[in-house]
Amino acid sequence: MTAVAELAGTTQRLPRVRKVIARRMTESLQKTAQLTAVQEADVTDIVALRARVKDRFREQEGISLTYLPFFCKALVEACAVHPEFNASIDEDEKHITYHGSVELGVAVDTPAGLMVPVIRDAGGRTIPEFARAISDLAEGVRAGRLGPDNLSGSTITVSNIGGAGSLTDTPILNYPEVAILGTGAIVRRARVVPGVDGEQLAIRSVASLPITYDHRLIDGAAAGRFLTTLRERLAVDNFESELSGYL
Repeated sequence: MTAVAELAGTTQRLPRVRKVIARRMTESLQKTAQLTAVQEADVTDIVALRARVKDRFREQEGISLTYLPFFCKALVEACAVHPEFNASIDEDEKHITYHGSVELGVAVDTPAGLMVPVIRDAGGRTIPEFARAISDLAEGVRAGRLGPDNLSGSTITVSNIGGAGSLTDTPILNYPEVAILGTGAIVRRARVVPGVDGEQLAIRSVASLPITYDHRLIDGAAAGRFLTTLRERLAVDNFESELSGYL
């Protein structure tokens, strides 16, 4: 990719990949009614667990354990409770398809632009399985090894907007999907939490979770319920059992 410093004062031909991305993003905005809802998730326990296992995980797996597999796991499980988020609307707007499996698109930043490889049949996968799949797909798409079959057919998408430091965003739907989740940067914040004698202030690790949804199918209340399920899953899920082999 041309260095940013070298672009100033030049005129470049729009790359083919950027043309495809531009067409798809415009199509998505033109054919859907997009809104974004945001909730904040307390991921303090996940941060502590990852800190305990990340070194041994890298030793055994040869890859880093990021936070994204935790979000993917919770997202897939939330789709089981709220199937309207793992759906699509046909172009003629006469049929809604509620997909029987979660084909999870994972937005990956590449030198050519944003690409979305797919984790097939993501339901039931463990945290280590998500971590391996994400690593393999990201490496493959950045190296140009993945074909069209690996980059199509997703039913819901997750975009790690926090990877570049963003706290929140308004992701654009990966049409014809009806929902896309963004995962914001995890930051330390003072929050009011339950205490022994009532409420107290504590320093917690939190992340914003924006979800863009197609208002033709999903209402704001449903988006709020979906995010609540996702947030609660991140707070109470026993991820430690899936990572016990790395403790």
